[in-house]
Amino acid sequence: MADFPLHTVESAPEDAKTNLQAAEKKMGFLPNIFAKMAEAPSLLEAYLALDGIYARTSLSPVEQQAALLAISADNRCSFCVAAHTGGIKKAGADDDIIKDLRARNAPNDTKLAAVTRFARHLNAQRGWAEQSELVAFMEAGFTHQHALELVIACALKTLSNYTNHIAGTPLNEELKALAWEAPTP
Repeated sequence: MADFPLHTVESAPEDAKTNLQAAEKKMGFLPNIFAKMAEAPSLLEAYLALDGIYARTSLSPVEQQAALLAISADNRCSFCVAAHTGGIKKAGADDDIIKDLRARNAPNDTKLAAVTRFARHLNAQRGWAEQSELVAFMEAGFTHQHALELVIACALKTLSNYTNHIAGTPLNEELKALAWEAPTP
């Protein structure tokens, strides 16, 4: 694997420094994914901007994080599964939901099961959602808007999961308690 730099604010390209400083201030530490993304400042900027947009969708914070966690687990991204485990805990999900999502099982919550099923389906089908899956999602109480907002979740995870896969992002010390081992394909 190529040795991609793990930047600090000081070592990062000039165009990435402001975003790294803001991320570090917001999170209390510099997530290694951002330290890797900093090598391509436009990638870091795109991810952070899209993440901010996704946070404003009509999906609840738990639904947002459940979709990101489910897609990351399906994509076998250990870094993002750990990060979104922290995110969904912070959003208020209980331990059983988190355990199910990390095991790639449907949670025992009808709405979260529908969100994660449709997000996983959308991701696996590269956007070519089957009509029956869309209908099942909407029958669970969601709308066309929600379906389209999950496209943002897929885009976010494409940016971060692919970055982690090619750049070999190590888990931050702050995330080690949430570590997850991707199953062998």
